[in-house]
Amino acid sequence: MKVIFLKDVKGQGKKDEVKEVKDGYAMNFLIKGGYAIAANKANIKNLNKDLQTRKLEENLQILQMESIKEKLEKETLLFKVKTGNGGKVFGSISAKQIKDELNKLGYTIDKNKIIIENPISSLGFHQIKINLHKKVVANIKINVKEM
Repeated sequence: MKVIFLKDVKGQGKKDEVKEVKDGYAMNFLIKGGYAIAANKANIKNLNKDLQTRKLEENLQILQMESIKEKLEKETLLFKVKTGNGGKVFGSISAKQIKDELNKLGYTIDKNKIIIENPISSLGFHQIKINLHKKVVANIKINVKEM
């Protein structure tokens, strides 16, 4: 029996996949448990419409993130920090501090999307990455100055 998976089932299939499985397994486990539906013409047609809609929505979201990326890459975040002897910074700039600074500029970005490859613990300019979407990554400049 052909089924369309509604959820990922380990070892069997991924969501939205159309696959041939044994009749008893399909009826007694997959369909009864809500993991799949029968792959008839109407359900396949609905699946194709749904996949097209999701693809269009994702493309729209990528375009929106690209415009945000362009704006973000023009920005330079300024952080004034306390320093010790020889210009050594106390602590380092965290993702939360960067998020708060971006919020002040009008951007709402989750701190988990901010990637700091090397700790920002020295004066000067630094680069960080922000994952706006799995296909869109923005590079932002950070300027760390002495108070």
